[in-house]
Amino acid sequence: MPELPEVETIARDLAPMIVGSAIVGARTDWPRIIAHPEPTLFAEQVRGRVVEGVGRRAKWLLVALDGGSVLAIQVKMTGQLFVVPADAATDRHVHLVLDLDDGRQLRLRDIRKFARVGLYRRGEGGAILGADGAAELFAHHGPEPLDDGFTVRRFRVRLRARRGRLKPLLLDQSFLAGVGNIYADEALWRARLHPLRSVGTLRPADERHLYAAIRSVLSEAVERRGSSVDDYTAPRGDGEMQDHLEVYQRTGLPCLRCGRPLRRVVLGGRGTHFCSWCQRLPAADRPGARAILRAPARPPGGRRLGSGSAVERAAATRRAAATRRAAARPGTRWTELAAGEGVVGLRWGEGRGSRRSPAAAGPREGAGTEPRGGAGGAGAAQPNAVGATAREPSAGGAAATEPNAAGAATRAPSRGGAAATEGNAGGAPADAGLRPARAR
Repeated sequence: MPELPEVETIARDLAPMIVGSAIVGARTDWPRIIAHPEPTLFAEQVRGRVVEGVGRRAKWLLVALDGGSVLAIQVKMTGQLFVVPADAATDRHVHLVLDLDDGRQLRLRDIRKFARVGLYRRGEGGAILGADGAAELFAHHGPEPLDDGFTVRRFRVRLRARRGRLKPLLLDQSFLAGVGNIYADEALWRARLHPLRSVGTLRPADERHLYAAIRSVLSEAVERRGSSVDDYTAPRGDGEMQDHLEVYQRTGLPCLRCGRPLRRVVLGGRGTHFCSWCQRLPAADRPGARAILRAPARPPGGRRLGSGSAVERAAATRRAAATRRAAARPGTRWTELAAGEGVVGLRWGEGRGSRRSPAAAGPREGAGTEPRGGAGGAGAAQPNAVGATAREPSAGGAAATEPNAAGAATRAPSRGGAAATEGNAGGAPADAGLRPARAR
């Protein structure tokens, strides 16, 4: 399910494309996609509204309309938004179409039909009111973790008022808004905290490290346009954070810090990835976590992750997801359009080789990967002459990634002078994911 970085990317992509446009019509072939009001009334109330802005709250996309109305969209697991000409090809998975006054359409495409759209109004204080018109729509959501006002002191106060384990707490939207399964795992790994650790065992230094890790991983993911792990794609294309995840979907691969195999357990129905060496579980928490840690992490097929068949299934899943994303993007690239046009994404045949897919950039679950090189921030992605994406080094010194003549990605040395393929800061070899870790 798209999390804070993915929804933020969608909002940033949509804003320059639809702000100032008027909605002249709305239709749906799946009435349940309209959460509020009922579909006929929704079409009447949204018609004639002018888009004034596009923003985000938690995992919701907020399209501000004139007259104090707000179009709230939850893309959920497989929802995708595109702005295309009215005569652009469509398919049976497009379930909501908003006609714009300039001949374009805002389309919501959702294979699994989990997405929801609602039309709400703002109260006197500017808060978005729910369906009853009285309670605030986001009254039960926690603060935004990237807001300037969300300080480490405020985080500590909220943390010390809670009980239970860290991973379920980070997924609780009433605690923090927008954090989901991917970035909860990544933040806990960066903070060196076990996902099964209880909140009451945290020291002040642990609280500070977790606060910093949450903000750093979310900020990096926003800059990298989110993680296109499954069906997520934005109006202007896929994200690239999936190529830089350090623990999520890397079961059995060497930890990028210590080289020991990463583990996966199921906690609250969610796959949870961690390093049992770097993220030590305090002795007080071990008895209660013993049953969870001993349970084998098995994929739906029944075999352990890391087996040959599991590796093949994971690779097949990545290829299928990349194909679905490519199939959803009609027309030419947004950056290649003439002024005034609105087709976005890639043509069907452009999906292969035009950008690094998760499968091409490096395997995740049950397959090899390479650690990140260089020390510092990520480079910005720039399209090259043949349409492939090359990352240029940023001021922080991150390694650039450019395609070679054979089409494979190669990593250039970072500013520190060491090639990114030689190893990471923790000393793990770059090809550690391609061979078993040494016994320790």
